[in-house]
Amino acid sequence: MTSVSSESPMPDDIGTAPSFEDLNVPAPLVKVLAADGKTTAFPIQADSLPDSLAGRDVLGRGRTGSGKTLAFGIPMVARLGATRVEGEHHPGKPVGLVLAPTRELATQIADVIAPLAGAYGLKVTTVYGGVKQYRQELAFRRGADIAVACPGRLEDLCGQGIIDLSLVQVTVIDEADYMADLGFLPGVTRILKATPAGGQRLLFSATLDRGVDKLVNQFLQNPVTHAISDPTESVSTMVHTLLQVPTAEEKRRVVLRLAGGTGRRILFTRTKFGAQRLARNLTHQGIPAVDLQGNLSQSARDRNLAKFEKGTVNVLVATDVAARGVDVSGVAMVLHVDPPADDKTYLHRSGRTARAGADGQAVTVALPNQIRDMRRIYSVSGIEADPQRVTADSPLVSTLEGTPAPRVEPPADAPTPSGERRSGRGPRQHDGRRNDRSRWEGRRNDHHSENRRSDDSRNDGRHNRNDRNDRNDRFRSRDENSRDRADRWDHSSTRSGERRSRSEGHSSSRYDQRSDRRRGGNRWERNGSSSRSGGRDARGAGRSAHRSTTGHGGHGSQHAGYRSGHRSA
Repeated sequence: MTSVSSESPMPDDIGTAPSFEDLNVPAPLVKVLAADGKTTAFPIQADSLPDSLAGRDVLGRGRTGSGKTLAFGIPMVARLGATRVEGEHHPGKPVGLVLAPTRELATQIADVIAPLAGAYGLKVTTVYGGVKQYRQELAFRRGADIAVACPGRLEDLCGQGIIDLSLVQVTVIDEADYMADLGFLPGVTRILKATPAGGQRLLFSATLDRGVDKLVNQFLQNPVTHAISDPTESVSTMVHTLLQVPTAEEKRRVVLRLAGGTGRRILFTRTKFGAQRLARNLTHQGIPAVDLQGNLSQSARDRNLAKFEKGTVNVLVATDVAARGVDVSGVAMVLHVDPPADDKTYLHRSGRTARAGADGQAVTVALPNQIRDMRRIYSVSGIEADPQRVTADSPLVSTLEGTPAPRVEPPADAPTPSGERRSGRGPRQHDGRRNDRSRWEGRRNDHHSENRRSDDSRNDGRHNRNDRNDRNDRFRSRDENSRDRADRWDHSSTRSGERRSRSEGHSSSRYDQRSDRRRGGNRWERNGSSSRSGGRDARGAGRSAHRSTTGHGGHGSQHAGYRSGHRSA
């Protein structure tokens, strides 16, 4: 593989950025970009567009927020639009393919490419899991031209025969390093093998580790490499701050203050439940917030992200799944509520702010036992930031918060903050949730402790005696009913005992006759009678004697008498 490399500075290092028209971008696309306020190219775009528009394979390396989406979106649409016959569509056979690791990123890419594709009458659709596939099938039946897909669902649809990749002219792999982290590279390899070998391929990745270099060597033909400085370096317009708080409770107060400022803020947590809980707590405190995490359905994700983009809420609480998919301009602060696991996660989280040369704050709130890991992450990322010991009332926290946003009364149907633990038992409230443990314990104490502590103790004692008498009456009636049932059972068992005695006598005689025939009568007979039949006769005689004495029959009278005697004792 022959590779040509070039390195471009960041936006603050360049003098005059070239326009898209100067880069020979087709006029229909220049018009669409100008209508969106985009007239000049970012460094990654200015560097790569001449080669990608010429049809060469390109390997782009750059950090998040550097403008990579337009860097591959413009040449893809320009090539497909130039070769397309007007009104021609191929049902189930897209001509352009973009692979992305997450649903959020796929949606963002489709939103950027769709206006460009519309200039040539091309149709764009998304393909990802977590939703029903019927709408995706329908889009391909209607002749979708460009598919922005996650590898898993795309392979599924290809296996069902819904999608055929044999006509793909341009293939883009975005965030290849993150797909390698998620284990998607085997699927990406199979997908690339299903596309024509002579098609143009564009690969964009922050790094070339974890097998991305093997992907480049296998599928890119003589690629031109374009890098934006060092992908591990931080953006110069981003200010990094490390806050050290003494306790978890103080951390909660600091986060509440930092989230309450004006401007858009993205808060990152480590777990899905942590994101959901923090968003609810902020909303309950008068700071409208929405969460973006893996347990949400796709419609709920889109709805929450739309609220954040439109400014309905200014706080988005997200897990790392959103670090590669949120492309919202004007994010003033990224707050690491839970410190990231490594330097790559930190850079991709922080890349949600200070995008395209804008200013931004990246603030990490850490406990004392987390400071050492944050120092290591800063060192690897080339960031110089010393920990600042703060509390919620420190001047530095007030400076980072900025102008506090007015508090908003939470809506009536807002969920109760999940930080308040509830018992699994107890009466339910009107909205279906259970009360906390103190409610049902208090109600139980109302009938016992409070009555005993009341001044009217004499009346309470009388009521208690009456209760005991009522219980004794119930026990007496229960004993009488038990005796009646035992007597009825004894009468019925008399007849059954007589029948059983007669049958036992006949069976014993038959058994003796069979024994005589088998054994010759010598072994089993003693003194003219069988030992077994003698035992049975003795027991039968005992039962008859008992019946004549008691006037009742069978074993039932013995058991009934025992039970009655036991109760009376």
